[in-house]
Amino acid sequence: MKALILSGGAGKRLKPMTDYVPKPLVPLNNIPIIEWQIRYFKKFGINEFVICAGYKSDQIINYLRLGLAGQ
Repeated sequence: MKALILSGGAGKRLKPMTDYVPKPLVPLNNIPIIEWQIRYFKKFGINEFVICAGYKSDQIINYLRLGLAGQ
């Protein structure tokens, strides 16, 4: 099963946090929001993800490739 995660947008309401980090990588309890979402979906057997990213998408891609590679 696949999940589609919409993670676009500049995060204007979260400024100044989003000046350097995109919304999905803003940490909650030292864990980026997108990681919380992926962990939650995995509890239900979803293992394939499509991430629709716009603003600072290169940072999101790098995090997902490097940060979650061991999971």
